[in-house]
Amino acid sequence: MNATSGPRPVGALLLCRADPSAVRPPAQLLREQLLLAPAGDDWSVLVPEGKPWLHGGEPVEQVVTGWATALAVSAATWPVVALWWDRDRAGLTLAAGFRRTVGYTWLADGTPVGEDEAMRTFAARLALDPVLDVQALEPLTVPDPEADAHSRLVGVVAVLTRTGLALPTGLLPGENPDRLRSVALAQGAEQLEWSGWRDAVRAELDAVEGSPLGPYLRGPRARVLGAAQLATGVPLLLWGVGRRSGGWAAAGALLVAHGALGLAYDRLREG
Repeated sequence: MNATSGPRPVGALLLCRADPSAVRPPAQLLREQLLLAPAGDDWSVLVPEGKPWLHGGEPVEQVVTGWATALAVSAATWPVVALWWDRDRAGLTLAAGFRRTVGYTWLADGTPVGEDEAMRTFAARLALDPVLDVQALEPLTVPDPEADAHSRLVGVVAVLTRTGLALPTGLLPGENPDRLRSVALAQGAEQLEWSGWRDAVRAELDAVEGSPLGPYLRGPRARVLGAAQLATGVPLLLWGVGRRSGGWAAAGALLVAHGALGLAYDRLREG
């Protein structure tokens, strides 16, 4: 049985709390096969076209955690929620800036194996309602014989709709990845293509200059941010390459690219 057939497929969705115009440049720098679509007010969704977790035995959780980390650190102003699932488990990973990622996992039958504190941290970092939204998340952390892993992920999405998330019709976590790609394409999702470093850098600068991160392009803030990205990205890239982890290697490469670009741009403009 392959990863996209049978009762328990393997797949993922990345929910970015930003418009597609802001998500596009850093997502292109991942150099992965991804579909990009709007997903409500100030939300976008990335649907993987490829299946890198099928190569080298790297779990889907590790791949998408690497992607989410790279996107969140490069963006700095918006978080990324990665929803993933395989034959045995399903879960979520929240990446927000340089903070440590937060994750929660359920077994295939819906049994929670995460920590309650992680779910509370998840709610706090997304600025969810500390009463209503947290109460809505709590049932996801207790045993329920009627809930499987798929329904747990759908429950997470239902809570996020209160923040403006509105996934395209038919695009639900836990579904067969091939079907998700077909649904996304049918509704006009954009296929992200690697256009080379020059075009990617130009698009990235245009996006950053027009965002709240614009002040970080030049001056002390830009140098601090660039140095931090390099300091994080270089060891992450080496670790990912050494472990043959495509997701973490991509995350490290993206951070190194962003850090080097930021420092070079600051020096160029100062000159």
